[in-house]
Amino acid sequence: MHYCRGCNRYLQPPNSWATAELESSQLLTLCLKKLRGLNKVRLVDAGFVWTEPNSRRLKVKLTIQKEVFTSTILQQVFIVEYYIAYQQCPECARVEAQLTWKASVQVRQKVAHKRTFLWLEQIILKHNAHRDTSNIKEAKDGIDFYYANRSHALKMVEFLQSVVPMRSKVSEQLISTDIHTSTSNYKYSYSVEILPICKDDLVVLTSKMARSLSNINPLCICYKISNAVYFIDPNTLRTAELRPQIYWENSFPSLCEARDLIEFYIIDVQQENVHHGKYGLATVEVARAQDLSKTFIVRTHLGHILRAGDHAMGYQLDNANFNNSNWDALISATGKGNVIPDVVLVKKSYPNRRSKTKSRNWKLKSIAKESEVEENGRRAIDQAKAELDYELFMRDLEEDAELRGMINIYKDSVKDIRKVSNDMDDDEDNDDDDEDEEFPEIGVDELLDDMEGMTLEDEEGDVQME
Repeated sequence: MHYCRGCNRYLQPPNSWATAELESSQLLTLCLKKLRGLNKVRLVDAGFVWTEPNSRRLKVKLTIQKEVFTSTILQQVFIVEYYIAYQQCPECARVEAQLTWKASVQVRQKVAHKRTFLWLEQIILKHNAHRDTSNIKEAKDGIDFYYANRSHALKMVEFLQSVVPMRSKVSEQLISTDIHTSTSNYKYSYSVEILPICKDDLVVLTSKMARSLSNINPLCICYKISNAVYFIDPNTLRTAELRPQIYWENSFPSLCEARDLIEFYIIDVQQENVHHGKYGLATVEVARAQDLSKTFIVRTHLGHILRAGDHAMGYQLDNANFNNSNWDALISATGKGNVIPDVVLVKKSYPNRRSKTKSRNWKLKSIAKESEVEENGRRAIDQAKAELDYELFMRDLEEDAELRGMINIYKDSVKDIRKVSNDMDDDEDNDDDDEDEEFPEIGVDELLDDMEGMTLEDEEGDVQME
């Protein structure tokens, strides 16, 4: 019996491979087909005889009957022993070679960070969308997926189209052709470009596009990303949905990104009776956290979240100079002092809690992928940048319950949970006055058990089994 250890399948002659568990009816059928002359007798009973799983032996007990003389039937019981020989199936051989692929999906996003791909990686893990890949490589501006079949690559493109705003195109390369049978062998490459606007970005729409999107204010904030982009006007709470097809017809860059955020201190908040979902309109008085001498009066969509004495992250536009044609058109059309605010608040921040170094009692899984080989100096810079992007992504998960609901978050080991509880006890004893009660914590009921990390221990703790 030929068995592939890569995919746990058995060879079904002449060239097909079938999945079968030990002592299953499927495996018993494969074993009986290997016997010659079984069609000349009557098979009464067949079953497995127990063997060690690692012995590479299979024993089948057979009961057969045959008529030897007139009205005389001979019955015999005997055991047939099979030897399991290891052999790679063609699919696993291509995977091990890592050189032979039929189709690839190249995902790219032209932004300065990789938080989008961190979120996309968790979405892929939750839905197990990478199960058919033969290899995964991390590129400079994205990630590449390699497949042995073109249909698997098409399935990945359809999955990406359902979760992120994107556009795609396909190209093919002729590898070989057979002039006798008129058949050709191609390699297919699918290029997927994700829309270069991320959550919390500040954008300026063209006047034509703003009118088509429910007549929204051209200066708006991106507050949600799915298979479309959602904007909100912080002055009126009016929202709009931008489909990828409309964006690519007249694309535009972000005016400000998350790296341009500045911390502000909330001095006073005056609520207004305007609501939209979890957002509420309010007029607030703010000042830069590093310079409290100058204050600003702004309207914000965070009225339900901010209170006097809080901190918030936002963009300062009073002295800003942007190389953006939409921004220049907005200033020339309406006048900077009438419509454009001095400050645009984006989200609440927690500086007191962020200053404390604490371990998290939860973790995320990651996809095993190869990285590009680069120079040592460049690699160190990219590594530091990747760690910063990962930390910012973890903070976004802590602060956004809707974002957490899209992915799987797992409990950390018992040792780490004990460490977290000890750190929390120490902080409560030493820094009770600085504790921010409104800091969003991930509850234990939101965490999943990591089945791969679970162990069975005896009472003395001396024996462990994984």
